[in-house]
Amino acid sequence: MLLAIDVGNTNITLGIYNEQVLLFTARLATDSRTTADQYAIELKNVLSLHGQSYKDIEDCIIASVVPTVCTSLKKAISLLCDIVPLVLGPGVKTGLNIKIDNPAQLGADLVAGAVGAINEYTLPCIVIDMGTATTLSVIDENGTYRGGVIAAGVRLTLKALTENTAALPSVSINAPKNVIGTNTVDCMQSGLVYGAAAMLDGLIEQISAELGAFPTIVATGGLSKEIVAHCQHDIIYDENLLLDGLREIYERNK
Repeated sequence: MLLAIDVGNTNITLGIYNEQVLLFTARLATDSRTTADQYAIELKNVLSLHGQSYKDIEDCIIASVVPTVCTSLKKAISLLCDIVPLVLGPGVKTGLNIKIDNPAQLGADLVAGAVGAINEYTLPCIVIDMGTATTLSVIDENGTYRGGVIAAGVRLTLKALTENTAALPSVSINAPKNVIGTNTVDCMQSGLVYGAAAMLDGLIEQISAELGAFPTIVATGGLSKEIVAHCQHDIIYDENLLLDGLREIYERNK
């Protein structure tokens, strides 16, 4: 079995594949203070919780935007499964043609999402990933990664609001009944949810104009499902897009 791991700034997403079948996914907290031994124990417990054994893990691929956590996870997997994980980075075959100013700057998570989209959806395509940051990746009709957009994530925006104002409370990220709020909580939720959805709609329109074609739009990431439901464009929600991209990259390298 293959263990695919996407290390984000807030969460670590795990996926276990038997050939091309995703058996289950799980999440751990991203914490640079967690040691390799602790991550090994957490991985063992997660696998056991889902009726799997660490002894059945034959290989592993990791995409990470947090280098210190990636190092701990690599050690944890080596300790637990006696294998050396493949870490997505320079020298790894992805099949992705990257046409940005400095291809080495493209995050591993964005590479995995783009590969997953190319493998699953009609091109051109926009991949929206909503986590700590909100990113849009643009892939043209030839499967070339053209560039994208990075904006503050919804939770990061909420944190900035609550930490830098005296009277605004922390609220759940849920859409209120109306855009026009009639109390502080509704007003904040409207700005967070409907504001993010409106931003996505506006960016999609401008990206489409620059591409000269209307693309397939795919969303992934922890907050996407709540936000894209309020967008005016048709957006496909694919929870496991990055994991599927990692599995595809593993197949290209094994």
